[in-house]
Amino acid sequence: MDATPQPGTDLDPAEFTAAIEDFNRVYIRLPALEQHPFTTLSVLDTLATAERPLRLTELLRTEQMTQPGITQLVTRLEREGLVERRPDPTDKRAVLVHITDAGRGIGRSRTADRTRHLTPLLAALTPAERAALAAALPALTRLAALGRERG
Repeated sequence: MDATPQPGTDLDPAEFTAAIEDFNRVYIRLPALEQHPFTTLSVLDTLATAERPLRLTELLRTEQMTQPGITQLVTRLEREGLVERRPDPTDKRAVLVHITDAGRGIGRSRTADRTRHLTPLLAALTPAERAALAAALPALTRLAALGRERG
């Protein structure tokens, strides 16, 4: 993929990537009241945002883990009451992984913690910087949607 700015814009994909990566380094390390490994948070987020429960093979693709790794993780999450495995009604050989209310609560808690820590950082920006971020939100939301569509 070409990393030069698109015609008629001044958006350099390489600069955009660097800014997003730098922000992500700060964002994923914001303190949280509940401490969980990144893989746990990733699986819970995937299940919470999916339109339906997922098979282990689907989690395997999204989480970029090995089959034994995802199986062990889901087993641990099930023991902790964060997910449940239920038979797939369309294929009795398969199971579907469902997120529980406790699993959803972890995501809500994490979002609240991050919001609490980002609020003073956003307040430290100039009004023009906050306006620029606000104006970029629809484009960032669309960009995330395009990324999910491509898988």
